[in-house]
Amino acid sequence: MITILLVEDNEMNRDMLTRRLERKGYRIIAAQDGKEGVELASRLVPDVVLMDLSLPVLDGWEATRRLKSAPETKHIPVIALTAHAMVEDEEKAYAAGCDDFDTKPVVLERLLDKIGKALQA
Repeated sequence: MITILLVEDNEMNRDMLTRRLERKGYRIIAAQDGKEGVELASRLVPDVVLMDLSLPVLDGWEATRRLKSAPETKHIPVIALTAHAMVEDEEKAYAAGCDDFDTKPVVLERLLDKIGKALQA
């Protein structure tokens, strides 16, 4: 079963995405902040990370930089999920090491397409 690490501080968003992705057959591991996300990714090595960028403790940009700089997690595709929809935000996400970028509110079919592409890369 494909495992997705969802790093999202908003409980309602986390619960909604978890339920929707589990119904599509994915196993979801959830983290509430960037620090917890990095720790879980290092320990559990998921197939994909969905990374909110505006996170407490450690923001998503820095969490992604840490994942991409660590030998055990640098291969994991990271898809940024954010309400920040400006071109500069997308560029900043890619500069931090994100492999793809998606905006909130999440359009499930679009996100599933991005997850599928990340898994094939």
